Parts: sequence; C-alpha cells; structure tokens
Amino acid sequence: MKLFTGLKQIREFERRQLPFLKAVVDFDIVVEIGYAEEQEQPLTLKQLFLLNLSSRTTVRRKLARLIEREVVTRRKHASDHRASLLTISASTVKLLSKYCGTLTSISACHFK
Repeated sequence: MKLFTGLKQIREFERRQLPFLKAVVDFDIVVEIGYAEEQEQPLTLKQLFLLNLSSRTTVRRKLARLIEREVVTRRKHASDHRASLLTISASTVKLLSKYCGTLTSISACHFK
C-alpha cells in the first residue's frame, strides 16, 4: 500500500488543474452549487448563505472570485428577476469529471 504516493499524486493534480480551489470553502461552494444543479434545483445566493459553509462575508468573497474566474456562472431566475441562479460552468464540470476519474484511478492503484 502506497498511501502517500497516491495522496501526493492527488495533490499534484489539484495544484495543476484546480488552482481556483484555494481553500476547503472554495471546494464546498462548488460542490454545493453543482449538487443543487444536478438535482435540478439551482441555488440562489440566499440559499447558498443558508448552507452555513462559512461566514456570509467569506462566502460572498469566495463566490465573487469563483465567478470572476468563470468557475461559477450567475444567471437571472426565469420567474423571479430579483434573484440570480448559480451554476457551474461547463468547462469546470468537465475538469471536475476528469478530477473524479483521476481520484478513482489513483485510489484503485494505491489504496487497496
């Protein structure tokens, strides 16, 4: 079993391919938005705040950075024009799919 070899490969992939995930809260925001989107219930900003991932200020700051880097997209709610829906960009979904495949392959090789 080469636990740390596998973990090192995972971290290298994260550093190279996922530079927008600087902290755990960044990853949490992306996962929660993506999960809601998969459930066909995209999150609004208010719903994201209600998840208590971190303080509102931190979530707002991290989300702004993710939107700026085009990881998360914001679009107007079709029926309530006051609200915006948060979604994960197609390129980020593709990248995270690749990440998931990498985790699966590394874990199959190193974590038996």
